[in-house]
Amino acid sequence: MSFDTAWLDLREPADHAARDGTLLARAQEHLAGTYNPLVVDLGCGTGSTFRALGAVSTKWLLIDHDEALLAEARRRCGADVSTVALDLGDPRCIPLDVTRLVTASALIDLVSAEWIDAFVARLAAQRIGLYSALNYDGAMQWVPADATDSAVVTAFNRHQHGDKGFGPALGPQGGSHLTDALRRHGFAVTTAPSPWILDRSQAELQSVLLKGIAGAAIEAGCSEADGWLNRRLDALPNLRGRIGHLDVLALPA
Repeated sequence: MSFDTAWLDLREPADHAARDGTLLARAQEHLAGTYNPLVVDLGCGTGSTFRALGAVSTKWLLIDHDEALLAEARRRCGADVSTVALDLGDPRCIPLDVTRLVTASALIDLVSAEWIDAFVARLAAQRIGLYSALNYDGAMQWVPADATDSAVVTAFNRHQHGDKGFGPALGPQGGSHLTDALRRHGFAVTTAPSPWILDRSQAELQSVLLKGIAGAAIEAGCSEADGWLNRRLDALPNLRGRIGHLDVLALPA
């Protein structure tokens, strides 16, 4: 699956605000411990993770299957990055030689258990760290509440298990499956919540997000999602939301 630049730009400020600062700092420290380390960013989009990690002296390899997004990433990130167009469906094909850290944002909830297991086995074999941020965890709250919130969220979460190009997606269980797999392979794993906290200043993001949630819920068979969406849009810009995510940092023991 692919995401357009407009959506990625709309969500980037919320993503940056949500990232757990402690895990982000520890990822930066891990990179600072090696001269000119290589970071491989999976599903890079326009380079949001590159911008989030900030002024760390590193080499970056940005990977995405969308050539248009890679071109935009090169334009925004400049000469500090290299890019590779690659279908990430097979983790055995990801170039990881001499890599210090793999990063991925909002990716692990899209992949299958088999994908994660194969990916973690590669990281363990090559003793590569992982910083995986903003993995959707299935929790969603809106204020004011609506009587159909639970039905819509349940249907949306069910839709998240569809195949996104990596096999049957783990959806909200992706983060926990990832942490379990990493610990089985001996990594030192730290996790932290990284929820989106949405308010009236993000009405445009909320509008696009609500439409996406409702559309997925309808596809999953939720007949109440249309009415839910109309009420939610009517509540803007006074609607507040919390969308749960999980950040994971795993370093070789």
